Amino acid sequence: MLVALLVVGLVTLLLSAFGGSGAPAQVAAPASTSRLLPAGPPVPEIVARLGALHIQMPVSQSRVTAVGYQGGSDGALALSPLGTQANQGVLKRVLHSIVGGSSGRPHWYQLPGGLGPGSSSIDIGAPSGTDVYSPVDGTIVAINDVVLNDQVYGSRIDIQPTGAPSLVVSVSHVRVDPSLVVGSPVTAAGSKLGSVVDFTHAERQALARYTNDSGNHVVIEVHPSATLSLD
Repeated sequence: MLVALLVVGLVTLLLSAFGGSGAPAQVAAPASTSRLLPAGPPVPEIVARLGALHIQMPVSQSRVTAVGYQGGSDGALALSPLGTQANQGVLKRVLHSIVGGSSGRPHWYQLPGGLGPGSSSIDIGAPSGTDVYSPVDGTIVAINDVVLNDQVYGSRIDIQPTGAPSLVVSVSHVRVDPSLVVGSPVTAAGSKLGSVVDFTHAERQALARYTNDSGNHVVIEVHPSATLSLD
């Protein structure tokens, strides 16, 4: 009997050491599908100014990967960014901490390149296919293809702002919505212009340095209307 009890105890010990616990395995819940659904229009948010002209966020804030400024095309006007430059130098950071400076969202990055002033082009990063909305109230005055190396990569949409008819706001890197035509009225953060085009194979995008993807984005510039008509 003593031997039998020892055998039973040994078997029990081995089962507890190497056997399963009997508890169900914990399986991770599937990722939410909400991120795959259309994000809809952005919440009204001014990202830059030019005098009385306010440029609003053109994509849903939930899809923004980064915001950058660089030199725009020939004739593009310098804009005043809102928010804080995230990649400013040490001396600028110290100076702003002493005398105060722009704060709050969105954080933005200074990017290299371009022909015009360093703040004359806004790059609003977002994944390709993201819905793009008008950054201003106004009227569509032109829709032109964007051509690089004989390939068409979306369109440039020119908008004459209601409050600044002497200017034209250009929105490019956009696949135009089929319902949009020249003469269409648009509302800031309310009228859909199209969707973000994939520029991955067209050029190396400067914004990619500050995002977790290839840096696809919407480009916004402001030109005097007379200058733009000569392009």
